[in-house]
Amino acid sequence: MKHAVFNTKSRRFRVLVGFVALAVAGTATAAIAANGRQPSNAAPLSAFVPIENVKANVTTPRVGRDGSTGVFTVDCGTNGNRKFSPDNPVAQPGVKNGAQHVHDFVGNQSISADSSDQSLVDSETTCRNGDRSSYFWPVVRIVEQANAVGADAETLKAAGTPTISCPTVANRLPAVPEQARDEVDRNLALLDQQIAEANQRLIDTKGQGGPNFVNNAILGPLRSKRVATLDRIAIAIGRNAPRPAGLESLADCDLSYDGAHTGHGSTGGATTPPATSPNAAPPAVTPTVNCPTVRGKLRGVPAQAVDEVNRNLDLLDKQIAEANQRLVSTQGQGGPNFVNNAILGPLKDKRFATLDRIAIAISRNAPRPAGLEALAPCKLDNANPNPGNGNPNPNPGNGGNQGNPAELPGVQGPNLEIAGNVGGIVQPAAVKIEYRGNPTSKVVAMPKFLKAITGDAKPTSRGPANARATWTCSGFTDRLSDKYVICPAGQKVMRVHDFASCWDGKNTDSANHRDHLAVADRNTGTCPAGTKAVPQLRISISYDIPQDVQRTGRYQLDSFPEENHNPFSDHNDFVNVNSDQTMAKIVDCVNTGRRCK
Repeated sequence: MKHAVFNTKSRRFRVLVGFVALAVAGTATAAIAANGRQPSNAAPLSAFVPIENVKANVTTPRVGRDGSTGVFTVDCGTNGNRKFSPDNPVAQPGVKNGAQHVHDFVGNQSISADSSDQSLVDSETTCRNGDRSSYFWPVVRIVEQANAVGADAETLKAAGTPTISCPTVANRLPAVPEQARDEVDRNLALLDQQIAEANQRLIDTKGQGGPNFVNNAILGPLRSKRVATLDRIAIAIGRNAPRPAGLESLADCDLSYDGAHTGHGSTGGATTPPATSPNAAPPAVTPTVNCPTVRGKLRGVPAQAVDEVNRNLDLLDKQIAEANQRLVSTQGQGGPNFVNNAILGPLKDKRFATLDRIAIAISRNAPRPAGLEALAPCKLDNANPNPGNGNPNPNPGNGGNQGNPAELPGVQGPNLEIAGNVGGIVQPAAVKIEYRGNPTSKVVAMPKFLKAITGDAKPTSRGPANARATWTCSGFTDRLSDKYVICPAGQKVMRVHDFASCWDGKNTDSANHRDHLAVADRNTGTCPAGTKAVPQLRISISYDIPQDVQRTGRYQLDSFPEENHNPFSDHNDFVNVNSDQTMAKIVDCVNTGRRCK
């Protein structure tokens, strides 16, 4: 498969040739430019294509004798409860606002960057069958203002050298036995050093290499070093307590243009009105609870107290999850002090009692830790800065460990704008979540807490290997485009996301969040050797976007700043929190060829 790189208005886009005929670009540009109404900060005109000009390219493998043809459909709604967040709990666990763009979330109501697996189990859900899984994807916006504030990628990058953003580690560890404390501290310091060296290399090599240089020469080696260091931390803890699982999910790092965002983040809601679509989401955001870390503040814990301390650390996670869930379910209730009195106040009391139990457990065999009670109060992230809401500072700044910011800039204004992603958010008209079969074999159950990503949020810098064409129109699902589509009258704009469905049989996550899953052969549907077919997740999202908005290039995907709303950066994330019983029903439905809900 060949690739081409286009430069439009100094913006760089990598387009997959063969999915969309190259001649289409000129046709689409002419059709849009004739109107002359495209806002200056919108995606480039060459990023749009009439769907009729896209050739049919969806391959449906032939189903063999042992294939599984059933489909299990889950209704989780269309994010009508407005759970928006710039967190990415799969790709950037522990990094608040780490996506630098806003996601729609359906399903699990408590999920945030700080969620633990167990806290997800205790959550409520928008899914009608009780599925507590989390499904989330970048929002679509309509940009109305011709001169709306928002920097393109070249402006952001020219503002300074980016920095390395990595998930924090100390804040995600279980209780560290006192026998392992020194060794763990040495390895946490090594993580600091690795990030510092990578940041220095960014400075020293600025301007060198091609578009994949940073990923291949800096981020890739850093990930490998972090995997080894995280393994040493797990081994050290495991000598005197249960070995922590899943630390490899904290290995992957990314670039942050945090310093370049200043002055380019958003309009603050002043100049960009909400989307005009009949399905436009109300201009509100569900904030999340931001509590001081406890895990990273505990010193060595006596072996006799490790289990009790871990139970209480898990309880702190559950309390935060319950508060996040309550923020969703009580939106619009009470007066200006409702959140303080009904959510943050009770949470503080619960945390105080739990922190006291941690201190007592440690004090039975070691000096009682001092000052834990100061960690009880919490505040909100991404809250609209209205007087009296208990959060005068909705973006409380950076903190963290390993020399790395644990929090990037949050959303601003009634349109939840962030890092050049501006305009009114469009609520999907429909979201279809399907678990599907495999053409050549029966499927086995997905493991609980399986994490998965489809597509790539950064095909410009990482290359197109993991990127996927996802855009189409209702009535044209035999073709997918890597450009935004212009649909005929009466047809909806659609995004179709197919997840990898060949599991390695062991891991629920991996260092790059991909290696534990593989994509089935496109032509036959066969899984690679050494993997097992699990139900394939397909998420189809439909939008009612006015035709004049489509024709004038005024809708776009939220993206990382350096992607300039590149439609080829579309992606979707998933955490499986189906119960064992529900997953068994899904597998049975798919393997017996039925249509189920």
